[in-house]
This record gives sequence, C-alpha cells and structure tokens, in this order.
Amino acid sequence: MSANRVSATKRILLGIGGGIAAYKAATVVSRLAQQGHQVQVAMSPAATAFIGPATLSALSGRPVATEMFAPEQWPLGPHIELAADIDLMVVAPATADLMARFALGLADNLIAALYLQRDCPVLLAPAMSASMWSKPSVQRNVAQLRSDGVAWVGPEEGWLSCRERGAGRMAEPETILQAIEQQLASGGFEP
Repeated sequence: MSANRVSATKRILLGIGGGIAAYKAATVVSRLAQQGHQVQVAMSPAATAFIGPATLSALSGRPVATEMFAPEQWPLGPHIELAADIDLMVVAPATADLMARFALGLADNLIAALYLQRDCPVLLAPAMSASMWSKPSVQRNVAQLRSDGVAWVGPEEGWLSCRERGAGRMAEPETILQAIEQQLASGGFEP
C-alpha cells in the first residue's frame, strides 16, 4: 500500500459472486481487516461453492451474509441492515450474472438487493471467461453500469480457469486493494 494510505476506519461491504476467482476475495478481506477497516462480507449462493463462509468470517471478524432472509441475525433483512452507513461496496468477483442484475435493477438475490439498497460508491472487479466478457450483452451491461457511475478494476488479460488466455481474469488482490484505497481517498472514481 502507498504511504498516503487512508488511515480512518471505513465500513466496506464486499459482495462475492460465484466464480473460481472468489478465492482471491479472502486476501482482500484479510488485508482490509488488517488495515483496521470494518469489512462485512455477503456471498451469493454460488460463491459458497468456491470458498467457505467460515473462512471469510474468520478473516473479517463478522458473520457472513449468505441468505436473502435471515430474521434471527438481521431482523430488518440483511439487504437493509448491511447496506446502512457503508462507505464503499466492492463486488469481487463480479460475475456476468451479478452485473446483469445490477444493470437491470433486479433485487432477486442478496448481493443484487444490497446493490440497489446501498447509498455509496460501488467498485466492481469482473471475472469471467474471455468469451463471456466479449459478449455484446455483457458489454451493454458494462456500459450501463459505467453510465450509472460504477467504478471498475479489471478485468485483466491472462490465464483463465477455462484453460485459455484472454480478457476476463479478475484483478489481483493487490490491484483491487489499490483501487479500494483510491476510492476511499478520493470519494469516487470517474466512470
């Protein structure tokens, strides 16, 4: 991290989509917590197939939200309670599915509902195959989200889990952390 790192504690909501790149989110959570930030993790059901909530709970020091409805833990609903008073929402990996939900204003899963409920900047770290990333429908959603003011980090070119090279690789944790630092320091990106 740079010498002019943001020192004040910030509240960061990290949404994790269902993709193999979800394992990189553990490093992001750990580093943010080590910097003194309050990190709340929300996972899509598919994300739990790639990384366990127990890992992220241990790293963040907080329970991980995985259900749209959890009245015992969040009586008002996790999408209401977890989106309150956050400084930044980060989605890593941001899958094609999640980006489509965000672009269309759907709230049929926890992360999509959090996206609609939040009142703070959003940083997306896309991850998908090069074929998916290049599809016109995905690029239309990217354009819509840029127009909506969403900030981006990646995707990068490189080796993908589908055993091919191309655009679609989620940015490395250090790159995501630098983008988060920039977002927190500046209060926003230019879309």
